[in-house]
Amino acid sequence: MTKTALNFIGGKWQPARSGATFETRNPATLEMLAYAAQSDADDVADAVAAAKTAFREWRLVPAPRRGEVLYAVAHLLEERKEELSRLMTQEMGKVLSEARGDVQEAIDMAYYMGGEGRRMLGYTAPVEMPEKFGMALRDPAGVVGLITPWNFPVAVPSWKMLPALVAGNAVVWKPSEETPGVAASFVQVFHDAGLPPGVLNLVLGAGPAGEALVAHPDVRVISFTGSTETGLKVYARAATMGKKVALEMGGKNAIIVLDDANLELAVKAITWSAYGTTGQRCTATSRLIVQRGILRALTDALAEKASMLRVGYGLEEGVEVGPLVNQKALEKVEKYVAVGREEGATLAFGGTRAGDTGYFYAPTLFTNVSRNMRIAREEIFGPVLSLVPVDSLEEAVEVNNSVAYGLSSSIFTENINQAFRAIRDLTTGIVYVNHGTTGAEIQFPFGGTRGTGNGMREAGQTALDSFTEWKAVYVDYSGRLQRAQIDNRE
Repeated sequence: MTKTALNFIGGKWQPARSGATFETRNPATLEMLAYAAQSDADDVADAVAAAKTAFREWRLVPAPRRGEVLYAVAHLLEERKEELSRLMTQEMGKVLSEARGDVQEAIDMAYYMGGEGRRMLGYTAPVEMPEKFGMALRDPAGVVGLITPWNFPVAVPSWKMLPALVAGNAVVWKPSEETPGVAASFVQVFHDAGLPPGVLNLVLGAGPAGEALVAHPDVRVISFTGSTETGLKVYARAATMGKKVALEMGGKNAIIVLDDANLELAVKAITWSAYGTTGQRCTATSRLIVQRGILRALTDALAEKASMLRVGYGLEEGVEVGPLVNQKALEKVEKYVAVGREEGATLAFGGTRAGDTGYFYAPTLFTNVSRNMRIAREEIFGPVLSLVPVDSLEEAVEVNNSVAYGLSSSIFTENINQAFRAIRDLTTGIVYVNHGTTGAEIQFPFGGTRGTGNGMREAGQTALDSFTEWKAVYVDYSGRLQRAQIDNRE
């Protein structure tokens, strides 16, 4: 791994203006991995200026040509997939197989958004006047600011920057300070694929760099993924400046298991959704809403399955659950496990640290959880699952919809009528039937309701909405001014 991660501004790698750096460490071994540029408002200003200059030319590149650059990005990502995946496991801890899936998401998105270069669909519609034509077109918004998290350090940025770039925008990206090496390697791919200097700029660092990006007057769009608390602050600050904002924030996702569910299928999905990525996904299952008739069998089967999960360093063969990302995340999980015990929930398994070194925590399950307990309502972002018993589908849906978040939900049932009622009544942005709460695909809209988002969506064709403005065009081909038909319509 590189020992120094730098900013990438105007097509050049450079340190922070102040010369300040910060360390990154492997969360599994605690070894120091790299130093990275600790950027501030001056670095952000340089990056925005470079993006603003590059935007003037990039917006004029025909969209199909922009799409071809994205195809080149996809090819290079395929070549460097293993290198990026191993680096990701070292920096943020997810097991190697999951890291490969993270990079694959970006490959898929690069191919998909590259195709948008030849679609970028607007529409035509009839107009009222004779010999007049009307159409609606997409225009790039300008300079776009991206703020992304550490848990999907390649996939999530790709969901933002690829649609932004194919639409003709220039980008300034502030990734999480937990994954500067992955961010720098990802940006290098775009440079090597032929993206012109200044079209994509990388500014490393912590909160102050992100705050400066949100506040910069030349940044027209902010796309943020992270905690609800920080996202709402971003939203409020950007709103005072009239910026377009896309938010993807917290989650408290649930799997509903009805009495007629396929038990084996449900247990496999619950285990992966709750404990994959050590529970550090916005779509991770943190609530298990179970009808009482299947409660005992499900609990026993889940305990057996979870006990077989191997916790350890994600580069080691056979490891299924890696570490939490840092000490702060570990302490947060420990705090919520203590809260669960204080609230009277039953600790069925787990509830302890795992290993002697690193930020490991054992997969944990609380049973006898009521819907109003904090562990059933607040985002923990770790390998902690809370089981809430219910009597019916109607009660299960009510419990599912009662929290502040609305990203992903799932139901296991063999009854098609029950499944379709759940699809109708679950108020989340994503609904799964007989599948866990994770595993979204890039061709469908991704995002949530309530405290999870502000109505914008990533992925699919809807991803372009965050980074474009609609332009209505009217063409009069009569060759004369038709005053008799002008009626003050505006």
